Amino acid sequence: MLYQTDTEMIFPSRVIPALGSLRGWEWQALVRHVSRLPENHPETLGFILMMVRLNGCMTCHADSYRAMRGCTLCAQQSILRFKGSDRELIERWRTACQDILRWQETGIPPEIE
Repeated sequence: MLYQTDTEMIFPSRVIPALGSLRGWEWQALVRHVSRLPENHPETLGFILMMVRLNGCMTCHADSYRAMRGCTLCAQQSILRFKGSDRELIERWRTACQDILRWQETGIPPEIE
């Protein structure tokens, strides 16, 4: 059982819009773009995969500090603490999108890392 109503098993797409104002204009444009897409769109799934990798969602559990704070705060903190540029984040997103497309084509799931 999760104690925080904002906590899910992996990064939820509903949190994407809450990340838009945290970085520069390139990041803001990406977040606006992805926020407008359907939840099952490959670019949305790529964003989710990128955030799962960046946040370490696979190691989060109900009693962890991250889970108790919730997905929104965890994701915001991950984006704010990312030491690279907006372009590096966008490149991570592009890589994750390619991984999603490869998964759809081959049936082999992407590495979470």
